[in-house]
Amino acid sequence: MQPKVSIIIPFYNCPYIDQAIASAIGQTYSNVEIIVVDDGSTIHADKIGPFKDRVYYLGKANGGTASALNHGIRYASGEYVAWLSSDDIFFPDKVEKQLAFMQANQSMISYTSFDEINEHNQVLNCSAGTRFPSYLDFVKFWLQTDPINGCTVIMQKQLFSLVGYFDEGLLYTHDYDLWLRVLLNRIPIHFLDESLIMYRWHEQMGTKKHWPAIEREIAFTKAKYREQLLALIAQMGG
Repeated sequence: MQPKVSIIIPFYNCPYIDQAIASAIGQTYSNVEIIVVDDGSTIHADKIGPFKDRVYYLGKANGGTASALNHGIRYASGEYVAWLSSDDIFFPDKVEKQLAFMQANQSMISYTSFDEINEHNQVLNCSAGTRFPSYLDFVKFWLQTDPINGCTVIMQKQLFSLVGYFDEGLLYTHDYDLWLRVLLNRIPIHFLDESLIMYRWHEQMGTKKHWPAIEREIAFTKAKYREQLLALIAQMGG
């Protein structure tokens, strides 16, 4: 029996939501459920209409991406959870390939490389993921910043009972914070060096609109975990 994978799509006023949903529906892996969490949108919700019979639609008051993800995860019935931003696109074989990789490596959490696209779906950059010569180098890099594109991640749902959910007090670095908790709990994060999503750059994306606030949150998150991370690196012989 194929394990079920729950694809969580947080949505807030995003004009690309229909493309994200279509890419989730078009997966070659059959045992998926798609949960669209409307985080209090005021526009573009009509684009979800044509897919209502193929997805679980959850509405909530606006609370940010972390709260939308947590809301969807709590409703998820899958053994695995994948996160798809409403402006990004999964390749058709994303779930099939990544889940097979995880099962082969007995992995609780994995991430992949990705291609970058613009608002017209034109490819800007192929295979944009960061590579590391060793797992120790990967762990050390977290002292600088988060090398993981969150929408490339698939994880076992039980991971959240081990390390907790996304921190809803963090509007932008909730994923950086969660992956650090995973690392500090000595749970290996496996990398599949293949582009399995298209990550969209556009003028309305949060990374461009809120960069000063994002920088402040990054600094806060780095400082919060720095000593624990340094201790882990020392234990690993770094």
